[in-house]
Amino acid sequence: MPLFDTHAHLDSEQIHPHLDEILKKVDEEAMRITAIGTDPKSSHRCLELAKSHDNIFAAAGLHPNYCAKFEDSHWQAILEIVDHPKVVAIGETGLDKYWDDCPFDVQQKWFERHVDLSFRKNKPLVIHTRECEIEMIETLERLARDNRIIGIMHSFVGSEDTAKRCLDLGMYISFAGMVTFKKSAALREVAKTIPDDRILIETDSPYLSPHPLRSKRPNVPMYVEHTANCLAEVRGVSVEELVTQTFANANRVFNLEDTQK
Repeated sequence: MPLFDTHAHLDSEQIHPHLDEILKKVDEEAMRITAIGTDPKSSHRCLELAKSHDNIFAAAGLHPNYCAKFEDSHWQAILEIVDHPKVVAIGETGLDKYWDDCPFDVQQKWFERHVDLSFRKNKPLVIHTRECEIEMIETLERLARDNRIIGIMHSFVGSEDTAKRCLDLGMYISFAGMVTFKKSAALREVAKTIPDDRILIETDSPYLSPHPLRSKRPNVPMYVEHTANCLAEVRGVSVEELVTQTFANANRVFNLEDTQK
């Protein structure tokens, strides 16, 4: 019953001391992981990891919190690798009003570039949003083509209405460790409403370890099982069913269905 962690920062310095253990688990358990890039260097490192491990895949993109320092040369570095078959997604991209690291109009400019690239390459976006839920959904609806966005709402913590509007655009909703927190009852109610064929699980490692491991640092991809356990209980299904469904959904959104073993 393999797990698919759809969002992990495997190039993180916090992950580095644990990477050999993670890679061993990936091999032993046929687990799959999408390693998420946040700038040109991390995107290239994620691709190198993916190229050397059958069950690891990469996403290439420029994170909104860093994009004030990006130039066209950084974008060119993403374009140089995005066609590689192990690059299965565009991102991490998005919008963020929590951190005051980048003017919002600059974030929007770079986000629109990622959306256009997603459509041109037919690869899903990995979308980050924080403290700008309304702005994000309005932006997605404006940029949609044929009422469609190819993408994943990563580490979703939004409202039921936002989830519905994302689903109406054809998107997938991914839950990380935050859905397991005791204070996240409202988010668990949202998780109940996501259709079986659109729900995903992730760790966002090395950040936000799930309950009951919140004191453990760093968060690692193997901990995604705790998010799976929580969602299975909330949705009234077996863990086996939840894991099987999310594994199939991840393979579908990343266009990996022909590679399932």
